[in-house]
Amino acid sequence: MADHKNIERICIIIGIITLIIGIVFSYFGESVGITAGSSVDLSYETELFDDSEVHTIDVVISETDWNNLQENATDEVDQICDVTIDGETLSNVAIRPKGNSSLSSVAASDSERYSFKIDFDKYNDSLSYHGLDKLNLNNIISDNTYLKDYLCFDMMEYMGVDAPLTSFVKVSINGEYFGLYLAVEGVEEAFAQRNYGSDDSNIYKPDSMQVGGGEMGGGERPDMTNMPEMPQGTDGDREMVDMSQMPDMTEMPDMTQMGNMGGFSGDDVALIYSDDDLSSYENIWAGAVFDVTTSDKKRLIEAIKQLNASENLEAVVDVEAVLKYFVVHNFVDNFDSYTGSMKHNYYLREVDGQLSVIPWDYNLAFSNFMGGMGGGNMTATAVSTDEATALVNYPIDTPVSGTTMEERPLLNQLLSNEEYLEQYHQYFAEFISGYFDSGQCSETIDAAVALISEYVKEDPTAFCTYQEYQEGVSVLEQFCDLRAQSISGQLDGSIPATTGGQTVQPATLIDASSLDVSAMGSSMGGGMARGISVPTDQSVESTASADVTSQTPTETNWQSAKGQPPNQSDGDVEMEKPANQPGADTESTTVAGDQTGAGQTTPANADGQQNNRFNPNGATTTNDNLWTLILLGGSCLLLVLGILATKLYKR
Repeated sequence: MADHKNIERICIIIGIITLIIGIVFSYFGESVGITAGSSVDLSYETELFDDSEVHTIDVVISETDWNNLQENATDEVDQICDVTIDGETLSNVAIRPKGNSSLSSVAASDSERYSFKIDFDKYNDSLSYHGLDKLNLNNIISDNTYLKDYLCFDMMEYMGVDAPLTSFVKVSINGEYFGLYLAVEGVEEAFAQRNYGSDDSNIYKPDSMQVGGGEMGGGERPDMTNMPEMPQGTDGDREMVDMSQMPDMTEMPDMTQMGNMGGFSGDDVALIYSDDDLSSYENIWAGAVFDVTTSDKKRLIEAIKQLNASENLEAVVDVEAVLKYFVVHNFVDNFDSYTGSMKHNYYLREVDGQLSVIPWDYNLAFSNFMGGMGGGNMTATAVSTDEATALVNYPIDTPVSGTTMEERPLLNQLLSNEEYLEQYHQYFAEFISGYFDSGQCSETIDAAVALISEYVKEDPTAFCTYQEYQEGVSVLEQFCDLRAQSISGQLDGSIPATTGGQTVQPATLIDASSLDVSAMGSSMGGGMARGISVPTDQSVESTASADVTSQTPTETNWQSAKGQPPNQSDGDVEMEKPANQPGADTESTTVAGDQTGAGQTTPANADGQQNNRFNPNGATTTNDNLWTLILLGGSCLLLVLGILATKLYKR
């Protein structure tokens, strides 16, 4: 064979083909589904989610699209826009309002301060912000402290729970300061890559209370736009209103078309096993983050079945992860969740038949779910004591509200097991000692307050006044301190850790009657419930490319709620639609700060360089470069060896 007259040519051709394959592999492997090592850019973690600073996000959107977004907010329809994050612009991005009851609350008010979901890869699969595919902008409704979500996710991270990243952001619309929001990492592909190294596990968001989208247990969502007006005191007045002025409750909207209220009847969302029929778990499948197969569904149902039967618990539950989740979750008294009557606002992860929980949505934490108004979902403990004292001492071994432990099997089966209950208590002791007794909680709150206070003071669409924010933060710090003391007592036995025990021994509870927990915000929307939409005693910042100047909000600036975007008269900020049509590849982006908006482009990365082939933001990872060199070098070496081998054989 070595004497074949064309052997040298054949070896050279093989070497050249190998070289070409190496080039194609290294340059285009990712686009055809081939990966060599980790080529995933996740630098958004240290970019947008560096929580030591307040970031800037400017949304540039046409007047028509902004009006559509506002007027049809509860339909949650995507609108096209440009988004500039800390000076870096991405075009052809989708934005829509998000939320359940909070979305309906804003829609029924004079406010236009919705929470938003930004979908970077909606119209361009390769587009992301340093690897981030989905971003949530939380409007901080029902949270006078501005800190509930931020602090709860920080606690989760401290305990090693897989939780979304957060940071504070100044949001502007077409260059004008719109409000201080909390940026929250979406629980989707990037989240899965960051936490698990891939997105091949199954993640669901069980929820039968999709108020925003009109999905309430199969019934129609009632019209909440004509609610009877509630009696109000003066702005900022917290005195009890005259109950004789309460409206005729017969004027309330018809609630009979809400079916079974979804969240109250959705046993599947509570992870209660009913049968093996796939259709019995539709409220789980509807919230699948990734595509799931029939075998995926059957595997999850089998895990739920064994969980309910208390069989093979360690095989079907990531016990350590779930217990640590419930340690933090139960500390913060969040009943708009799995432990409350609505049993939603959590993500369920399943991998190889084992379940774990991803935390979500804590704006209603640290308070009675029904808004700090007394009654609501509080347990029997609240009957014999005031609301603040009941919340501060909420029993950690029966931490449910408006339901029973038996109706929450993921929690009940673990805490009913003596070994796991002891493990749960140990994690709680570590949490109290490490996060509270050490002073870390106070330091975290103080650092965040120092960072955001000036922005809160100037927030033009805030749901509360600056004074209410200060009061809320003060109560939050006191609440956390007293809650930690109570749980320490529950762990050492000096305070009962169950509802029944606390009902029998109320004298053992820590007195928190001096705290006004409603100062931290309520489920009624905080200041919005009192009609506050745009406080006239606060200034508005107008931003252009993240430069901030102060100006006074006027009816001309803000137009009407649900109307024309701020700081935009007819003809301003004309978007070039042909360049931003869905599905179009974007090679350059509109300068967000340019109010003419037409024909102005800039490279997508902050350094003024065009996007490269590895990711849409111009960031080439170390692994990308390394594997490129290895593949090309290996191909060249193979070519040389082939030629040398040919010559040796010919001799």
